[in-house]
Amino acid sequence: MTLRVTNTLSGEREPFEPDGDEVLLYLCGLTTSDPAHLGHARTWVHTDVMHRWLEHLGYDVQHVENFTDVNEKIVARVGADGESEYDVGRHYISEFLRDMRSLNLKRATVYPKVTEHIDDIISMVETLIDKGYAYESNGSVYFDVAEFDEYGKLSNQQLEEMESQADPDERAEKKRAADFALWKAGDVDTTTVEENRRDDAAPVTDACETAMTWDSPWGEGRPGWHIECSVMSTKHLDTTFDIHVAGEDLVFPHNENEIAQAEAAHGEQFARYWLHVGLLETEGEKMSSSLRNYFTVENAIEEFGPNPIRTFLLSTTYSEKQTYSEATLNECLERWDRLDRSYRRAVETADSPEAATTVVDDELRDAVESCEATFTEAMNDDFNTRKAISALDSLAGVINSHIDSSEEYDYQGLRQSIELFEMLGGDVLGLSFGSEPESDIEIAEDLIELILGIREAEREAGNYTRADELRDELEELGISVQDTDNGPVYEIEQ
Repeated sequence: MTLRVTNTLSGEREPFEPDGDEVLLYLCGLTTSDPAHLGHARTWVHTDVMHRWLEHLGYDVQHVENFTDVNEKIVARVGADGESEYDVGRHYISEFLRDMRSLNLKRATVYPKVTEHIDDIISMVETLIDKGYAYESNGSVYFDVAEFDEYGKLSNQQLEEMESQADPDERAEKKRAADFALWKAGDVDTTTVEENRRDDAAPVTDACETAMTWDSPWGEGRPGWHIECSVMSTKHLDTTFDIHVAGEDLVFPHNENEIAQAEAAHGEQFARYWLHVGLLETEGEKMSSSLRNYFTVENAIEEFGPNPIRTFLLSTTYSEKQTYSEATLNECLERWDRLDRSYRRAVETADSPEAATTVVDDELRDAVESCEATFTEAMNDDFNTRKAISALDSLAGVINSHIDSSEEYDYQGLRQSIELFEMLGGDVLGLSFGSEPESDIEIAEDLIELILGIREAEREAGNYTRADELRDELEELGISVQDTDNGPVYEIEQ
């Protein structure tokens, strides 16, 4: 089965047919003004798995993800997260890269920043003016949407029905309300800075003095938001590339404007396949920095760990919306724990003397084959990670059944299971089986078992007083011990 993807551009699920063995992939990155949250991580992790699956299929993936480090929201953080717009951007880029590593994301080929590409942006704007797709007005430059015949083809909007893409001050400068800025004259918009300013930030006037501007043929100014992605993607990939990934909330106007700018400038199709990741919602609203309803990646990793977070984010297919709740995260923590325990049990059993070369468990070996087939079918069906994880769940259940019901074990079946977990769950889904330290509960249970072993040794040696003391000390800690014909059992009081 060949890979099929849902292409927003056509509205259809299509066979993925890149031009050769190289895949060029671009992800709209973050504006460096707030900590990354699980809504951002959802797009990151799904794009990471797309990257991993494409490599699994044998493609050489060139993966570009940008940082938008020029924006009024960044200026609004001056004084709180840095002494200038530049410093705030660098502060959050550092945090984002740390969060990406903590989530076990594969590194992108390059992470371009807007501040590195001002000359390239000015060059594209000049090209658009020369070709008649853009015009200068009072030192700003706007894209003339009426000149691009296919404007609206991604979002399926009609030009005459579109609302203005700018604030009232810009409308007087433009030919029509739907035109959008490629270059903005002067300094930052103080009103936008004020709207996004936090109480711990510098006064608006002081913050705006640190905002970056650049010389251009039209005067001092700053780039528009949309032109940045058009430039960085084509600069580091090609004028036409294979996959453009973004959150579904960016279809219009951002992605629509990217297409118009790039295709008008280069005269070629911009991206062949547009894949949009559904939003992560909490209590019916998009998880968003502006709404302050988010759970940061840093806090999520600290509380749950990277594997449960990846398990949670991949438990819903990328193109669907996902609902965040602490209960759902706890369920995914348990789900991850079951998968990892099954993997650990398989490793321990395969490495034991009871693992035999002559034992054959047809059910286990059939489960391995079925898991790989189901996983592959799911991933080729528009990167369906929900079904892919379920395939690993099923294999984990058969592994446990085999170990629980046998005195000797099918070494070959266990080895195949281990390798499949490592290849599909590890290399493709980015999960790290067997690598995390045990939880506090697991460590506590191990210590209780150790103490009970010492107590039994004392009893066998006739040191009953010491054995009773150990039992009493455990009970003081809330652990009741009952001696039975089959040995001691314990219960941890809640």
